[in-house]
Amino acid sequence: MKVLLVYPQYPDTFWSLKQTLRIISKKVAFPPLGLLTVSSMLPQEWEKKLVDMNATPLTDQDIRWADYVFVSAMVVQRESVKEVIRRCKELNAKIVAGGPLFTSEYEKFEDVDHLVLNEAEITLPPFLEDLGKGCAKHIYSSDERPDVRTTPIPAWHLLDIKKYATMSVQYSRGCPFDCDFCDIVVLNGHKVRTKGKDQFLAELEALYNRGWRAGVFVVDDNFIGNKRQLKEEILPAIIGWQKEKKYPFGLSTQLSINLADDEKLMRLMIMAGFDCVFVGIESPNEESLAECNKRQNEGRDLIASVKKIQNHGFQVQAGFILGFDSDPDSVFKSQINFVQKSGIVVAMVGLLNAPRGTKLHQRLKKENRLLEKVSGDNTDCSMNFIPKMDSEKLINGYKNVLNTIYSPKQYYTRVETFLKQYKPQRKKGASRLELWHIWAVARSMWFLGVADRGRWHYWRFLVSTLMRRPRSFPMSMTLAIWGFHFQKLARKYAAVPVGML
Repeated sequence: MKVLLVYPQYPDTFWSLKQTLRIISKKVAFPPLGLLTVSSMLPQEWEKKLVDMNATPLTDQDIRWADYVFVSAMVVQRESVKEVIRRCKELNAKIVAGGPLFTSEYEKFEDVDHLVLNEAEITLPPFLEDLGKGCAKHIYSSDERPDVRTTPIPAWHLLDIKKYATMSVQYSRGCPFDCDFCDIVVLNGHKVRTKGKDQFLAELEALYNRGWRAGVFVVDDNFIGNKRQLKEEILPAIIGWQKEKKYPFGLSTQLSINLADDEKLMRLMIMAGFDCVFVGIESPNEESLAECNKRQNEGRDLIASVKKIQNHGFQVQAGFILGFDSDPDSVFKSQINFVQKSGIVVAMVGLLNAPRGTKLHQRLKKENRLLEKVSGDNTDCSMNFIPKMDSEKLINGYKNVLNTIYSPKQYYTRVETFLKQYKPQRKKGASRLELWHIWAVARSMWFLGVADRGRWHYWRFLVSTLMRRPRSFPMSMTLAIWGFHFQKLARKYAAVPVGML
C-alpha cells in the first residue's frame, strides 16, 4: 500500500507567522503533528510520503503515486481542503480524512471515501482492519477516549525539519475547565489523559536524534491539567534529560492562569527549560468571564498574575476575546489598557465565535442567533453569530484594538514593559548562536528598519536595547521580528470595509 499524507494550507492568520518566517528564512511555523502520529499507526510495510502544503507544493504526481490520500485539517484550513479533495477526485484517488475539521463537519464532505473521526487510536484500527478485508465503511467514529500512553512516536523521518521554525510534541489531551466557547472538551474531553515520563522523554529523544536543536512546543490543551503528576514525575524527568543533553530545546506550551498560584510548579517548569506560555485571558471584564464560565480567571488580579509568571522567567503570550453579550462599550479601551500594562507582547485578540458542539453554539442556536459558518480564524473580523452589540461598532472597535496594540510605538513600548519584569533563568548550554540567527537580525534591519513605515520606532528600540539591556538583545530582536507579522496583519484587516467582512 502506498499512502500519501497531506496537510492542507493555512491562510495568513495570527499563528501562520508568514511575515516572520520570511525574515528567519523558514517555510512553516509548526509541523503537522497529527498526521506524523497517524503515520506511525499505519502498517510498517506500507510506503508513506508526507506533503505539508505549507512547506511543499502538492503535485499531481504525488497524488497519482498513492493508493490512498490521508488528509487531516483544522477548521481554518477548510478552503485548502476543498481544493485537495477536488484534485484527488479528478485523479481518481481514494481519500481518507480525519482531524478536527472532519470530526466537526463530516456531513459536508460527501466526496471523501472514508471518514476516520474523533481520536485515531480508537477509530483507525477498525478502519485498517476493514480495509484489509475489502469492506471499509464510509464513517468511523467513537465517543471513547483512548489511553494516550499507547500513542506512538511521530514519524519524524517523513519531515524536512529544516523548513520549520518550531517542532511540536504532545504530553496530554483534555482540559478540566469548561469555557462555553471552547471546543477542546468536545474534541478531547474534560479528563486530562497523560503520557508517561519514559514515553514523553522518548519523543524528545526522537527529535534530538533527528538533529533538532531549537524550540519545541508542547501542544497540550492545558499542560498543567494534572499538576501532581507534573511535579512528581514528568518535570523532574525532563529536567534530568535537559541537563544531560545541555538544554537542546527551549520549551513552550499552553496552560491556564492558575499557574501563577503554584510557585513550585513554576520553578520546576523553568528548570525543565520552559520559557514561554500561552494563557487564555479572554477579557478584563468580570461579567464577560462569568458569562463564558471562565471560572479560573474570575475574582483575581489578572495583571498581577501575568506579572508574577513573567517574574519567574516566562514570556506570557495570551488570547483575548471581544463580542461577549456582557461586553460594555468601554471594553475596547479596557482591552488596550490591559494588554499594554501587562506587558503581554504577543496578544491574540479575536472576535468571539461559536464552534459546533460547544455550549455557546447550543445557546445561540436556541436564541436563533447563529449565522452560516465559522471561518476557524477568530482574528479575521468574522463572527458566526449575531452579537448583542451593534456589529459595526463591535468590528470597528475590534479593528481599533488591533491597530493600537500593534502600532509600532505601542508594540515596542509593550516589549520594554515586558523586559522590565522578565527575569529569565540562564542555563548552561541553552544559548546557541547559529548562522541563521545572525542572518535573521540582518534581514530584520531591512524589513523593519528600512522597508517598513515603523522604521524609526524599530531603530530607537534596537539602540535603546543595546544600551540599556544588552543581555536582552536576542529576545528583543525575536519579539521585533514577531511584531512585524502582527503589524502587517492588523493593517490588512483595518483596510477592509466593515460591510465586506
